Amino acid sequence: MHTNSIFRKLLSVQLGVVLSCLSACSADLASESQNESQHESPPNILFIMADDLGYADLSSFGRRDYDTPNIDQLAEQGMRLTSAYSNSPVCSATRTALMTGNYQYRLPIGLEEPLSFAPVGLEPDEPTLPSNLKELGYQTALIGKWHLGHTSDYSPLLSGYDYFWGVRQGGVDYFTHEVGGVNDLWEGDTNIEESGYLTERFGNQAIKQLESFSKNGKPFYLSLHFTAPHWPWEGPNDLDSAIELTEAARESVMKILHFDGGNMEVYAEMVTSLDQQVGRVLNSLKELGLDENTIVVFTSDNGGERFSDNWPFTGLKAEVLEGGIRVPTIVRWPGKTTPGSTSAEPIITMDWVPTFLNAASGEAIPENEFDGRDIATVFDGATLPERALFWRYNLFDQKALRRGQWKYLEISGKEFLFDVIADPMERGNLKGKYPDVFQSMKAEYSDWNQGMLPYTGTTFSIGLNGEQIPTRYGVEPAESIKGIPPQ
Repeated sequence: MHTNSIFRKLLSVQLGVVLSCLSACSADLASESQNESQHESPPNILFIMADDLGYADLSSFGRRDYDTPNIDQLAEQGMRLTSAYSNSPVCSATRTALMTGNYQYRLPIGLEEPLSFAPVGLEPDEPTLPSNLKELGYQTALIGKWHLGHTSDYSPLLSGYDYFWGVRQGGVDYFTHEVGGVNDLWEGDTNIEESGYLTERFGNQAIKQLESFSKNGKPFYLSLHFTAPHWPWEGPNDLDSAIELTEAARESVMKILHFDGGNMEVYAEMVTSLDQQVGRVLNSLKELGLDENTIVVFTSDNGGERFSDNWPFTGLKAEVLEGGIRVPTIVRWPGKTTPGSTSAEPIITMDWVPTFLNAASGEAIPENEFDGRDIATVFDGATLPERALFWRYNLFDQKALRRGQWKYLEISGKEFLFDVIADPMERGNLKGKYPDVFQSMKAEYSDWNQGMLPYTGTTFSIGLNGEQIPTRYGVEPAESIKGIPPQ
């Protein structure tokens, strides 16, 4: 019922209507006015993404050797998603899906695993989540990691962000902000040099951005993309070792991968620093009076790496085993999520695009507009219609498909069928026990893959080998890379 219809009702009321009726009509009018006011004020969106955070790297998801109280509090106030997936087991590919709402394999930039030195990026004419939100009247900003193009030709400012403060590349030193001897800290398209631990600097800038957003009353979309806990392994007090590592990386860029560094204590310092900054940003949101109309999402771009806890899954970053693609995810959506709730509905990174656009516009986007789907009903506690989710990774010719309880997996020509609900560790290969399910999923994967761009001989794809970590003892260094090697 709209306000005008209420006025017509009031005009039609006879003079003899008692005062109680008038009071009831007045209450209806106030309620309707409030509903319209809410419709006129679409929700703000704060999207927080960690980098290489393992599924159980938060204490609310099972980490035992340190605590993450601020992110855990967000989980207490909202919903934990226990079957949330990243679009890829590496960062820039997942970020392509986050920007576009589609499988990253539809674009050249999405084939890079991850983007290294190839002269490609997210094309400025590609519609994105921030560019679509801008058309709906949103303010937009990215604080943190971009990794969708290293030059100004692929600037975040050309893909829908009004403001950018952060790093363009992937692994950047936390103190010197260098990679390969080159400073990689930017404000917009201006290279800047500022001191400070990068995780803390991102927190500071996010708070400044929230303060700026709050001044004009327009809705906002803030992407806060931390680099933590991605290598190099440096905590807030490791300036001296960071300088030493930077000097070595100037001689050989591969040194920044830091295979001779890190330990559990340093990793704990990195994640707890991340948690502290998330807490500061959420407190700022509340102090500015914005928290009651802001959707907050916390997630990771892919599964964890060397010092992560991916329990109960196996596999790491750069692998389509569950440990490489299952990510801790929390949503606090005022008026939708029940505090302290949990959902096991399978969702994936690209789902955020139609979900946010529908929430921002108040209208339903056609389902075939994106590969992702609107998952807002999950936050009301609903289940989603069953669907297939697909992954591939060029190194070791990895393929994966999840539908319901079943997961089809192929690595280096070896094929598997798992019940990932009963067997999340992916140990019991059921392809011989359920041959019809296996063949059906294999055929479904093949059909889907024909609609994606093929990898090329220069497509970069990298993983871990036996010289780097002993759990990959059967992998030779030359086998752990495809395409153009790092320079």
